[in-house]
Amino acid sequence: MQQQGSNRLYTRIQDASGRTVIRVEGTNRDENRAFIYMARHFHDLGLPVPELYWVSEDEMTYTQEDLGDTLLFDAIRHGRETGVFSDEEHTLLERTMRALAHVQIEGAKSFDWSVCFPVPEMDERSIRWDLNYFKYCFLKGTRLEFSEPRLEDDFDTLTAKILSPLRGEPERGWFLYRDFQSRNVMLKDGQPYFIDFQGGRKGPTQYDVASFLWQAKANIPAALREELIDAYLDELHKLQPSLAEQSWRAALPHFVLFRTLQVLGAYGYRGYFERKPHFLESIPNALKNLREVLNQLPEYPYLNELAESLSLSLSNPNLSPSLEGRAGERLLTVTIYSFSFRRSIPADTSGNGGGYVFDCRSTHNPGKYEEYKTQTGLDQPVIDFLEKDGEILTFLNSVYALVDHHVERFLERGFNHLQVSFGCTGGQHRSVYCAEHLAVHLKDKYPVRIHLIHREQGIDRNL
Repeated sequence: MQQQGSNRLYTRIQDASGRTVIRVEGTNRDENRAFIYMARHFHDLGLPVPELYWVSEDEMTYTQEDLGDTLLFDAIRHGRETGVFSDEEHTLLERTMRALAHVQIEGAKSFDWSVCFPVPEMDERSIRWDLNYFKYCFLKGTRLEFSEPRLEDDFDTLTAKILSPLRGEPERGWFLYRDFQSRNVMLKDGQPYFIDFQGGRKGPTQYDVASFLWQAKANIPAALREELIDAYLDELHKLQPSLAEQSWRAALPHFVLFRTLQVLGAYGYRGYFERKPHFLESIPNALKNLREVLNQLPEYPYLNELAESLSLSLSNPNLSPSLEGRAGERLLTVTIYSFSFRRSIPADTSGNGGGYVFDCRSTHNPGKYEEYKTQTGLDQPVIDFLEKDGEILTFLNSVYALVDHHVERFLERGFNHLQVSFGCTGGQHRSVYCAEHLAVHLKDKYPVRIHLIHREQGIDRNL
């Protein structure tokens, strides 16, 4: 089946009786685990998600209910293209918004937030990741000169605004879908079903509303947005009678701004770096949304200036090829090794030299125990062993701080290669675990290519 923004492989399988299921092959075990848990949890609560039928032992493959081929995105095509939504399209959108409230509120009941990928809740660090996504994947890819200190001042203000609802109950405890948009809603028998929620986490309800109603290509007019917000809040009041509607509405524009910046970062990465053209087509609409919401928010003077400058710059038809070329030139490759100190430290074949070599041997060694001798840092029992005392997580947090700074400086200066190596006794457990987790961390946070090599395991792959 056709892939959109996902790296997962979807295949429709049919048996002799004509019954079909969807087989999904993921690329990241933690992400798969998050989806599997959430799908089972939501389905058990009677929420509209696909039923899971089978999961492989390594959790890298699973089969799920076939919901058909109709995306909400396609079902509202006429409204998207004309700006005039029919009664039927209006009804589908309202059903979707009301169903969202149930997933957010009821779905949070007895939810194990520790399974969320890559973080259990929206916090200051994850907010900064998304803002950096805009800065590094979109803004720095343009030829526009900008003041980084002034931009960061506005980022500080926005971060405080986003965190404000998170500091008080009850908003803190709800399920934040994260990528709630019409391509992630399927229609079966006229009812919305939700897919691709594996990036969900604990957070405020406004984010998903902003994500859906201000989706760049949805083209929902302001009057219809207000009607849909009213319908959503009507449903939310039933589930959360203590809702302070005035405060909720006052916070919404800041979430619209935050989501729009994150989306522009995603469009820049998927379009300019991964060469997926339909993401590039969405940039003008996203910039239109950015200008409109910033007109309501004088708290962000520099972002207001940037939005105007970006609109003028991107109206130049000669800019898009320059953006694409510039992004390609700036793309940084991070080569990450796991290895055994019994053999040599991996050489840097790029010719650049430098980078980091981290010694993992200070952490507890699974290799000393018989039950782990045939397993590696990719296997769940080893992962559970390493994470149990938290020692390896503390070690990795220090690594992230060092490597993140290096990556950011290399991106700013246009360098094209960085090497990071993790060594342990056998190159089997601790080093493999650390290399794998750093690869996912960097891939999620920065516009970089990842070349991951588990030398002693004979594994060599690109992320």
